[in-house]
Amino acid sequence: MTLRKALWLTPALLYALFVLWYTELGGPLTAAEIDGFVAQMTEQGGEPETIARLEQFFREDTGRQFLMLNAIDMAEHPSEVDGAPPDADADMLMGLYMEHMIVELLRRGCHPVVLGTAVSPALDLVGIDEAEHWTDGALFRYRSRRDLMAIAVHPEMGKRHAFKLAALDKTIAYPIETTFYLGDLRLLLGLLSLCFAAVMDATLPNANTGSAAGRYGLRGWCPSESSPLS
Repeated sequence: MTLRKALWLTPALLYALFVLWYTELGGPLTAAEIDGFVAQMTEQGGEPETIARLEQFFREDTGRQFLMLNAIDMAEHPSEVDGAPPDADADMLMGLYMEHMIVELLRRGCHPVVLGTAVSPALDLVGIDEAEHWTDGALFRYRSRRDLMAIAVHPEMGKRHAFKLAALDKTIAYPIETTFYLGDLRLLLGLLSLCFAAVMDATLPNANTGSAAGRYGLRGWCPSESSPLS
């Protein structure tokens, strides 16, 4: 294999492996998977209302990735939670929750897309009360609803979720499936891989080109004083 072929094939292979891991290939959730989730969440003592909402979401699975939009209002004076320092503030409590959550997300190809701090009360508010004030916003990418299900039934989640609840005064979180999403890592890494290979290719010597003498078989010949052309 030539250096030029290796230069193009190596990023292409790595990109293909990434896409296979980053993309849900198992299709929509099955009825058996969902029934098992409901039974497991019920056994773990999950709230019936929460279980019902998640069950409906899972039964409408399309097999696609989705983004979770989060509007967050952190608590100024959070209540004490077992397992956390007695003087823990909202940021510390959320950190105790996220130190488990972020690992579970990343290992499944899920990750934050946008994290930010609110710089103003709500500028547009229709049909909802007491929603003017928010402290933070976040957008998380989930590879599939199957991955959300796996995270939700993880034994550690029940213990950690109490930290999140104590850290918040209020929150709204709802999922969307994208119709336009330029931030997809498959698109970004594909473009970066293509650009990298093209730039590196341009630095390689081109065996098919050279001087005009080389192209026309005249390499090593040049006019001299005795030449009729001199």
